[in-house]
Amino acid sequence: MTDTTASEAGAGAAARAMILPLALAQFIASYAATNMNVAISAIATDLGTTVAGVQTAITLFTLTMAALMIPGSKLTDIWGRKRCFVLGLGVYGVGALLAALAQGLGLLIFGYSLLEGVGSALMIPPIYILVTVAFPDVKSRARYFGVVSGAGGLGAAAGPLIGGLVTSAISWRASFGLQVLVVAWIILLARKITDPAPAGPRPRFDLTGAILSAAGLFFVVLGLLQSRTYGFGKSRQNFTIGSTVVIPKGSISPVWLFVAIGALFLLWFFLHVRSRERKGRDVLLPLRLFRNKIANLGLGTQTIQWLILQGSFFTVSVYLQEVWKYNAIQTGLMLTPATIGILAASAGAGRFARRHPQRWLIIAGFLATAVGMILLLVLVRAHSGIWTWVPGLLLFGAGVGVMLTSSVNVVQSSFPDADQGDISGLSRSVSNLGSSFGTALVGSVLVAVALPEGKPFAVALTVMLVIALIGLVLAVLIPRQPIEASQPAEPTTAPAA
Repeated sequence: MTDTTASEAGAGAAARAMILPLALAQFIASYAATNMNVAISAIATDLGTTVAGVQTAITLFTLTMAALMIPGSKLTDIWGRKRCFVLGLGVYGVGALLAALAQGLGLLIFGYSLLEGVGSALMIPPIYILVTVAFPDVKSRARYFGVVSGAGGLGAAAGPLIGGLVTSAISWRASFGLQVLVVAWIILLARKITDPAPAGPRPRFDLTGAILSAAGLFFVVLGLLQSRTYGFGKSRQNFTIGSTVVIPKGSISPVWLFVAIGALFLLWFFLHVRSRERKGRDVLLPLRLFRNKIANLGLGTQTIQWLILQGSFFTVSVYLQEVWKYNAIQTGLMLTPATIGILAASAGAGRFARRHPQRWLIIAGFLATAVGMILLLVLVRAHSGIWTWVPGLLLFGAGVGVMLTSSVNVVQSSFPDADQGDISGLSRSVSNLGSSFGTALVGSVLVAVALPEGKPFAVALTVMLVIALIGLVLAVLIPRQPIEASQPAEPTTAPAA
């Protein structure tokens, strides 16, 4: 073996060694976003609070993570990717520990909603940046994106099952304790991560831009989450501030008030960025990112993928608990075929990328996901056998696993290393928006549709199917050209997918 070959082999081994902590971090972040739903009643009883109070804590976690993802990503360019990753893990671990020890709702919100949310915003963007810069070859990158995406899908899908098992067998506190142990293990493993210092001066942090973007995303996501209570059309109940009725029942939903406020903040943010760019000053998110056609289409497919993943899982979970009267553990076990499909497809991401273009894989993933939804609509009935769920969930999971990896690869590979911090934060933000919109839309549909014997669930799943077909159209529109690994010819012209 020549010195060159040995050096390349050593570099490859070092790059692969960092995948385990990155995948575990994505798993634990996805797990935290879904496992709490099965422990709401237990937490409320133990802390002497209400179910609504615990639901507020879950909502605030989502809002914190979504609002701070772009600022957190920018800090990777200032502090360094590995440092941000480890710092995020530390903040997350402290938050989980405080939540496990909480004796009241206030400490739970501080530990879980605030600190875990901030920690997630710091540690998630570096995961995708480190994979991108460590593997310049798109096909190799696809393999490891598959590992990370599979870990994220597994965390989201298995969160209710693991959370239900731990809560039932031990306590809801043990679930947070488990997170502390896993985070400590990840920090130890992260010592093997190599992250060369970026060339050139570090950018200045745009605090005003960070505040404006965080406020905009906060209100947009808050509005989407409010749809579960007020609906998207006419308000189902009075919207009050204190004792004052701001929007009466039957008027336009307050969802749009929050979304409009968020949109105004985001408009202000873009005007602020444009002004700073014209003055040659550092910005939180360069506007050139939005001039890349391939990345824009990839971000669109990414948003829809997370929307249909979370929306469909929410539909199935509520259906099983409301119609089939399953508990959290039985519901989690029923979703196992989808989890297997996600893992199998993610594991084959590298092999698929060697044989097919990323664009084709996104199209195939949407097609498989849509067929899986159709099988669920055709086969599953209120009193049908368990086997009727298996083909649809398995195909649905496989489709999601294929396209999640490919969409991330398309987006991240559309920009050079210097832009990886910015595009990673934007990518994670749209994924959060998709997830929030998916559960919000399904929750609104389930409440609004007054039909008997599971029909609202069929309507909700049909809505997800229609949105999946919209995603398929976006995937077809992605240009038919190979991606050059992280080397776009011009900032405004992306390398093709």
